[in-house]
Amino acid sequence: MITLAVLAVLITLAVPSFTSLINSNRLAAQSNELVAGLQEARLESLRSNRRVTVCRSTNGTTCNTAAGATWGRWISFVDTNGNAVVDGGETLLRSSSVKAPVQLRSTAQALTFRADGMVRNNTSGALVDNTFDVCIPTTQPADNKRAVTLAGGSRIAVTTPVGTGTCP
Repeated sequence: MITLAVLAVLITLAVPSFTSLINSNRLAAQSNELVAGLQEARLESLRSNRRVTVCRSTNGTTCNTAAGATWGRWISFVDTNGNAVVDGGETLLRSSSVKAPVQLRSTAQALTFRADGMVRNNTSGALVDNTFDVCIPTTQPADNKRAVTLAGGSRIAVTTPVGTGTCP
C-alpha cells in the first residue's frame, strides 16, 4: 500500500513535467519545419534564378488568399510567372501542415523570394520583415510560443518571446 501511495505521488509530480516537455518539443519541431521550408525556398530562388513563393494553403496544392492569420497548412513552389499563384507547370517544392494543437499565425498571406534570395514588398521594393507566431493555447509550458522571424528580406531566426506566450 505504501509503494502504491509513493508511486501515485511520483506520477502526480511527473505528468506536468512530461506535458511541458512534449509541448516544448512540438513548438520546436513546428518552428524548425517552417525555418527549413523558408530556407529551402530562399536557396531554390538563388539556385534557379527564379521567384519562389511560400504561401498559406488549405489543400496543399494551391494558395489561400482569403483574409485570415492562421496557417493550418502551407506550400512553397517555383513561381515562374511571378503571380504568387500555383499555375500549370510550376514546381511544388514543399507542402507542410501544422500538427494540432500547435497553431501557426502570420499577417502575411504569402512571401515571395526573388531571384536574389530576398523577399521584397511588391509595390515599394523595400525588404520585408515578417514574423510567424508558433504557439500552443496552453499554460504548460509557460513559454508556449516561438517567433520565427524573417528580417531584412532573408535573415531567418527563431526566438522565444519574453513573458506569457499566449496565442495571438
